[in-house]
Parts: sequence; C-alpha cells; structure tokens
Amino acid sequence: MSNFIVSARKYRPVRFDDVVGQEHVSQTLKNALKNEHLAHAFLFCGPRGVGKTTCARILAKVLNCQNVSADFEPCNECSSCQAFNANSSFNITELDAASNNSVEHIRALIEQVRFQPQQGKYKVFIIDEVHMLSQQAFNAFLKTLEEPPPYAIFILATTEKHKIIPTILSRCQIFDFRRIQVPEMVSHLQAICQQENIEADKDALHIIGQKADGALRDALSIFDRIVSFSGNRISYEDVITNLNVLDYDYYFQVVDALLVEDSSKILLLFDTILRNGFEPDIFMTGLAEHLRNLLVCKDEATLQLLEVSEGLRVRYLEQARLTPSSLLLTALNLANDCDINYKLARNKRLHVEMALIKMAYIPRAFQLAENGAAAFSPEKKTAELSNALQPESRKSEVGNPTTPGPKLEPEPSNTEISEPGPPIVNRQPEPELETQEGGKSETHPEPESPAPEPSAVGHQSQSPASEQQSPPGTQSLPQKKSLKKGGAQDMPRLMALEAMLAEVKAEEAELLTQEVQEVTQERVEEAWNLYIESQGQESVKVIMRNSTLQLSGQNVVVTVTSALAENTIRQENNLMDYMREVLTAPELTMTLQVDKSKAVEPPKRKRILSSKDKYLAMRETNPNITELQKRFDLRPDE
Repeated sequence: MSNFIVSARKYRPVRFDDVVGQEHVSQTLKNALKNEHLAHAFLFCGPRGVGKTTCARILAKVLNCQNVSADFEPCNECSSCQAFNANSSFNITELDAASNNSVEHIRALIEQVRFQPQQGKYKVFIIDEVHMLSQQAFNAFLKTLEEPPPYAIFILATTEKHKIIPTILSRCQIFDFRRIQVPEMVSHLQAICQQENIEADKDALHIIGQKADGALRDALSIFDRIVSFSGNRISYEDVITNLNVLDYDYYFQVVDALLVEDSSKILLLFDTILRNGFEPDIFMTGLAEHLRNLLVCKDEATLQLLEVSEGLRVRYLEQARLTPSSLLLTALNLANDCDINYKLARNKRLHVEMALIKMAYIPRAFQLAENGAAAFSPEKKTAELSNALQPESRKSEVGNPTTPGPKLEPEPSNTEISEPGPPIVNRQPEPELETQEGGKSETHPEPESPAPEPSAVGHQSQSPASEQQSPPGTQSLPQKKSLKKGGAQDMPRLMALEAMLAEVKAEEAELLTQEVQEVTQERVEEAWNLYIESQGQESVKVIMRNSTLQLSGQNVVVTVTSALAENTIRQENNLMDYMREVLTAPELTMTLQVDKSKAVEPPKRKRILSSKDKYLAMRETNPNITELQKRFDLRPDE
C-alpha cells in the first residue's frame, strides 16, 4: 500500500498566514498573543471544512512554542512543535465530543486538568463537535470552564452553535468562521496544482469551488477525485462529467431559445439532458441560478455577485445585454414556482416541461400586454404584407371592407370636408382588427351618440361605392371600431376604454328613460319587505324588521336601535340597487340614523337581599321593628 496522503491533510496549514479565508480570526488571535490578552476558553463556530480545528491546533502550538516568531507564528523546529507534529505532545489533548459525549468522558477530562504541563506554559484541551455533548456532560463541564487553572486553556469547536447551552456560550470567547469564497478556493487549488505539476483549467477549478459550497476541505477532496480520474490534466469536461454537473452551454442555449420563442428547441434540449442521466429538478435549479446570474449582470453594482471565471463572465454579459429584465424576472419566478411544487407533481417531467413552455411565451405575453391582441393576429400580418405589394391607389381605399390595409394618419393638406359632418367625440385612433384580403371584415362602427342628420360625409360612410370615389382626405378621419369580434381567435378579447365608457353611458341613459313612478311611503315599505324576504340570514331579517323607514323626498331615512344594526345594513351592498330598480327611482338615496331610545332594554335581574338588607327593608315598612330590636337586644346578621 502506498504512502499517499490526501490533499486535505498534506496541505493542512501549519501557520496562521496559511489559513485560507479566515484572516479576521487569525489577526485577532495574533493580537491577543501580542498583547497577552488571552482568554481561558475559546469557541470556534462555522460551517464544516473552513479551518476551525486547524486554527485551534495552530493556537495550541504557538502557546507552547519555545521560539515564537516576530509575527507570532510557530517555529516548527523546537521540541514542543516537533512533539505536536508527531502527535506525541502531552500538553495538548484533543477530544472528539461526537463519540465521547457522556458525563464520564468529561469527568476524565477534568481529572487531567488538575495536573500541570510537563513542558511549556499551557495545557491546551481541544474539544471538537462540542455541541454533541449531553446535558449532563455540559453541566459537569461548567465549573471547570468558568474557573480553570491558570495553565489550562480550552478551545471548543462546533458547526451548530445554537445547540450549545447559553451557560457555556457565556463563558467562552466566540469566533465565527465564514464560508470560503470561490475565488479564494481557486487560488489555493492553483497553488497546489503548481506544486504537484498538474495542469488545470480555471473554469474546472471554479466548478470544484462551487461544488464545495464554501468548505475548502470538500474542495480538496473533490480535487483528489478529479486527479485520480483525469491524471495530470484537469479539464472542464472531466470535472462536469465526474461531478455530474450540467454544462453551462445548455443554459445559454435555453435562454437563446427563450428570446426567439422556440419552445421546440427547449423541449429537445430538456430531453437531451434527461437522456444524459440528470434529474429534472437539477436542471431547473441550474436554470434558475443561470437566470439569476444574468439578472445580476444587468447592473454594474451587482456584477461582483457573479462567481464565475473571467471567460464565462464575458459570455454572461453578452447574453444579459440581449435579454430584457422583464423576461428574466418572469422566467425566474416560473422556475421558482416549479421548484417549490416539484415534490407535489406526479409527472415530474411534464411539470418541468409546462414551466419551460410558459417561459417560451413570455415575450409574446409582454408584447400582447403592450400592443393589444391585434399585434399578434396572423391575418393582420398577412394583410400588411399584401398591402405592401398593392398600388398606392388601392391602399387609399380604407373604407372598402374587402380590402383592408394599414390605417392612414390624417393629413391636413388633403383633408377637405365641404359640408359639416356629424360631431366626432373621440378623434384618437383606436386599435383596428383587420382580416385577410378577400375575407369579410368583422369590424363594425359603434356610435357613441344618436345618429345625426345625413350629410355628405355621412352618405360616403354608408355606401361602399361612394367610399371608393371619395377623396382620401375625407376617409382619413379615424372611426371608432368594435373589438368584440377579432380576427385572432386564439387571443384574449380586449375592449377599448371608450367602448366601456359608452356602454356605461348607454345603461345610464336607459335607466333614466324608464317610466318614473311616484315614490311613496307604502311602496318603499313594500320594497323593503320584499328585500327582507329574499334574505337568507335570520339576523339580518330581524334587524331590518326592527328598523323604521321614513321617506323624505328622494331620501329614505332608516332609523335603527344600535350601531351594530347600522353596520349590518351598511354591509348590504345590493340593497340600494334593489330599491332603485323596484321603485324605478335611480336618484333614490338612503340615510341611516341610530335612535337608542327605541332600543329594547333587557329586564333587570332582582338582587338577592342579605339578612341586613331584609332587616332594613322591614324597618322602612314598619318602624316598630326598631323597638322590638332594642327590647329583646336583637342583632341582624351581617
């Protein structure tokens, strides 16, 4: 068997300056050694593989080093340092709390604290994974941790600080270790590659750093595995193949297909990914991260959040310039919803495919919201293409229903109206749905007001023959078109704001033209009782029956007995509409007022009289009771 040592052990830091990504901890410990402000208990917290135990060992080595350097680093040459490197030092004790977590193990450790160090100044106790200790072990450790001997120093390390009891935390000086950033891992791996004479692509090292998730020990383990797979040449392809990571190129192709609304290409790419052995959720998670990276590239201030190599950064920037932020945000939202509901889906593949198809039609949905349904009508596109090939004389025939074309803007120099035409309320052109040439036009004019007397323009708008012979200027005035029937049957129907206003005005006019009958007190009470009978809630019926109505002109004054009754009637939103419709009084109003004098008071409960109260009542009725009391020396019960 060979003497191979894994990189995590072979390149383990032996000095504070060699620790990667924890400069704040190293500098603090150096300053404490320099100023001789050393605590008796330390607690190193942080994720796995970031250097907690390594810093604890370096600190223990420095404390007993006989030739400490000027920057407070161990010399690694004295007898104490050599004994530590050979794991034969009696002054440094390491305890794995994951397996030695009982109260007996802690008591054995406390027994060792009683003895002074054989060599050096301090006796250091390193307890790893201290959160695994039992409650009884923590309690047994409290007194020693609070008041240890002057030569004893405890260094505790944990990945889950929240599991340690507060009494232990309050007795320790806490250091929080942070995750190691990808660029720092890449630099460290490049230094190892130079020492091992290994050629490695920077993109490949970036993938290793991202896969390690902030733990340098995991990155070194992955590095050893890749070296065993590919030898002295580490390529990007070898890394993604060995780590089961999707290539960035797939995500770039998916976004390119989203920009051109090519859903077929997206589904084929997804099928290729599944055939390569990747799970759908891995692809969707990677796509969401890719969209996030593109969104980060939109702003120079957030560009630093992009953790990729320089070559890949340029590619991200190029695609981010072509992709609108609205597309990225919507697609990212769809990817997030797909990831959340992935576990609930029975057909995982179909669930992801539906999300991808929705993403493919995001540009069309935004354009539909901006330009209306006519922008996507295939008939309109065909009509515009055919009109582009027609002579100018035919393009001017806007009024011909069989030859639709693009709308013409009004030209003041050619617009001549000999006779006054009908009043035009809205002169703004509105979207017009057009059909293919030779088909029937499905748009019809929708007047907002009653038709005026016929005029020259009016005759021209009624006969197709006159429209063909009329000058173009008279037909260039925009006419209101109805959007109720559109050429694009697969698009949502839109209604112009003017059409909605016209419909509301028509309903109001119809309501005003109804035969107005005289509103009397009897009719109001009859309509009120009819509404009560139509109610399903018994409480509302009781409140409305107990109300009093008084008609004052076109106003109905409703008197109730409490604020609760007033609030209940106010919540009946359909009451006034019902009253106006039944009474044919569109201007009818209602006023609510509270009259507490009409409220029915609950019967008062009789108070139970005590013996003394009974005596006083009897004395008021018959004063001779007092003489009886004095003669026989009687006392009423209290």
